[in-house]
Amino acid sequence: MNDLARRGLRGAAWVLPAAIVLVALNLRGPIVAPAPVIGDVRVDLGLSATVAGLLTTIPVLSFALATPFASWVIAKADPERALSLSLVIVLAGTVVRSMPSAAALLVGTAVIGIGITIGNVVIPVVIRRDTSPERVGLVTGVYTSALNVGSMITSLGTAPIAAAWGWPVAIAVWAVLAVIAGAAWTFAVGRAAWFRPSPDSPAEPLPVTGPIDQVLDTGAIRTVQPTPTAEPAEPVRPARRLITWGLTLAFGGQAFSYYALTAWIPTLLHDDIGFSKASSGASSSVFQILAVVGALGVPVLASKWRPRAIIALVAFLWLAMPLGLLFAPQAWLLWSVLGGAAQGGGITVVFIVIVRIVSSDADARRMSAFVQGGGYLIGSAGPLVAGSLHGATGGWTAPLLVVLVAVLTLGIAGTIAARRVS
Repeated sequence: MNDLARRGLRGAAWVLPAAIVLVALNLRGPIVAPAPVIGDVRVDLGLSATVAGLLTTIPVLSFALATPFASWVIAKADPERALSLSLVIVLAGTVVRSMPSAAALLVGTAVIGIGITIGNVVIPVVIRRDTSPERVGLVTGVYTSALNVGSMITSLGTAPIAAAWGWPVAIAVWAVLAVIAGAAWTFAVGRAAWFRPSPDSPAEPLPVTGPIDQVLDTGAIRTVQPTPTAEPAEPVRPARRLITWGLTLAFGGQAFSYYALTAWIPTLLHDDIGFSKASSGASSSVFQILAVVGALGVPVLASKWRPRAIIALVAFLWLAMPLGLLFAPQAWLLWSVLGGAAQGGGITVVFIVIVRIVSSDADARRMSAFVQGGGYLIGSAGPLVAGSLHGATGGWTAPLLVVLVAVLTLGIAGTIAARRVS
C-alpha cells in the first residue's frame, strides 16, 4: 500500500472508532480474567477469600489513586502517546501477573490497574475531541460495549485454557489483545502514537471541531477542516461543581456493584446452584455481554430522553440483579440479562453527561479524571467488601444487600445530578 493510500485509509470514519474498540478490550478484560479460575489460584497460592478479592479490588483502587497521575501523563504526553503507554503498561502487568507467586500476582495486578487508569481517563478525551457532537453518544456506546466484550471474552476463555494449560497461561494469554490494540492504535494515529511532533509542527495537537471523517493525519499531528476554533476560557474546577459530586457518587455506585458481582458471580453460581467452575465462568459472561445492549441502547434513548430519565431506568433494571439473586437464584439468567444491560447503560450515560457538560479538552480531562477517580475509589471496595462479608457469614445475602445499596446510590445521586442536563 503506498503512502497516499495509507493516509486515505486512516482518514476513513471507521478507523479511529475501530482502534478505540480494540483498545477497550484491554480496559476491563484483564481485571475479570482471574475470576473464573480464582479457586485454582487460591489453592495453588494459599490465598484467603479476602486476599483473592484484592485481585479485583487492586485495579479498581488503582483507577482512583492513579487518576491524578493519569491526568498528568495525558497533559504532558498528549492523548495519542498516553494511550500507547497505557497499552504497554497493561501488557507488562499481564506478563508479571502470570508468574505463579502471590507477590507477582498482586504486583502485576497493580501494574495492570495503573495502565488501565490512563486508558480510562484518556478515551473520553479522545472521543470528545475527535467526534462530532451528534456522534458522541454512539461512539461512547460502542466504546463501553467493547469494555464488556473484553470482559466476556476473558470470562468465557479463561477456564477452558486453564483446564488445558494451567491458570498462569490462562491469564497470560490475554496479553495478545494489548499487542493487537497497540498495532491498531499506531495505524490509526500514525507516528503520534509513539513520538512527539517534529520541531516543524505545532507543539500541541490542534483541537478538533469536526467529525472523525474530516480528520487528516500528517503522521505527527492531527488537524481538521475547517480551521479549528479557540478553546473557551478556563472552566470552573470540577470539585467546585455540585454536578461533579453527584456524578461521582453515581459512578461509584455503578462501579461498586459491577466489580463486586464481577469478582464473585462465578463463586456464587457455584455455591448456590452447583455449577462447575467452567460453567460458572461461562454463565457469568452473560452479565458481561448483555452490557452491549445497554451501552448501545442508551445513546438511542439519549436522542429522545433526558439523561435523568435514563439514569432512573438504568437503576430500576440494575435492582433486578441483587434482588433476583437473593430471592430466586435459579432464575439467574433473567437477572443477568437485566442487570447486564443496566450496568452497560450505567457507565455509558455517565460518560454522555460528562461530555455534554464540559466546555473544552482540558475540562473534559479534569472532569473525567475527577468523576472516575472518586467513583472508582468507591468501586474498589466492592470485591473486598463482598468477599469479606461472604467469608464472615458463609453466605451471599449480606454481599447482595450491600450491592443493592450501591445500586440505589447510583439511581438517587445520578438522577439528582443530571436533573438540569438536557
